[in-house]
Amino acid sequence: MNLTELNQSSLCEQFSCSERTLSPAVYFLLYVCAAVVVLLTVCGNLLIIITVCYFRQLHTPTNMLVLSLAISDFLVGLFVMPFHFTWLIESCWMFGHIFCIVFNFFSFQLTSVSVGNVVLIALDRYMALSNPFLYLKDVTSTIVNTLICLSWVFSFLYNFVFFYMNRNLTDLLLCPGECHINPLNEASSLVDLMFIVIIPCGLMLILYFQIFVIARKHATAIRELNQTIKDFSQNISDAMKSERKAAKVLSILIFVFLACLVPYYICTLIKSNSPSYIMNDILILFYLNSSVNPVIYALFYSWFQKCTKMILTCKILHTDCSIVNVL
Repeated sequence: MNLTELNQSSLCEQFSCSERTLSPAVYFLLYVCAAVVVLLTVCGNLLIIITVCYFRQLHTPTNMLVLSLAISDFLVGLFVMPFHFTWLIESCWMFGHIFCIVFNFFSFQLTSVSVGNVVLIALDRYMALSNPFLYLKDVTSTIVNTLICLSWVFSFLYNFVFFYMNRNLTDLLLCPGECHINPLNEASSLVDLMFIVIIPCGLMLILYFQIFVIARKHATAIRELNQTIKDFSQNISDAMKSERKAAKVLSILIFVFLACLVPYYICTLIKSNSPSYIMNDILILFYLNSSVNPVIYALFYSWFQKCTKMILTCKILHTDCSIVNVL
């Protein structure tokens, strides 16, 4: 046995499947909780997808970004969460070597797509607040849809290259009962950290700091307009308030996203001291972000509440619902 095989043997002994001593009632409760989370994630994001796609009034550039994020969250709930929860509950990966690679690729792809979508949302809000007239003129749904497609394609190519570079290590890094694919080396890990966390998070924080400054200026401008020419300023005031509210809601979405993403990547930096089960537990926090996003829309967007009510009561079956005023 060579040194590589010896290291692989000791690594697999360290991460071998542990025997569960949980009672059947606890098993049942864990699977019920997992099923509830999966259903909430899938159904909540499906409602967002149907709402934005069906109602023409919601076909705005910002909502196209929200739609793209909802699609990635929907796919997380449909294809990632069930297998990850099963792995966590059973404390053992039971779906084989090949599917483990597919599962990891799919998970990495959706993670990077979500990061790209959130960065585009931050950029969209910054442009809408900093120069609203130029935004309305130049930022069209076609441009935003092109950027969304490029985000998905770039994420696919990035992850394909990442997995291609690690193709010779997949057999080494996959132990029976485990499903972890680690970067090729420290340099590869640093590049992944830079592109997925540091650069996007840095951009988001800078953009939302600028948005906060602009929003305060708008609030001052609204007060001054209301004190001078109330009738003329009413429409401008309403438009400014609408943009500020959208920026506020989407800032909540982004900071929740960061709170769910950053802990996992902090653990990857210190993974030598972080057991496998801890990494899996923290990864759940990131996946749960896909469940939280529809709740944010439901709490803060009246149009989402109104559209959800129409969908659940089957009123969208009427032919004129797609042009109804939902704002």
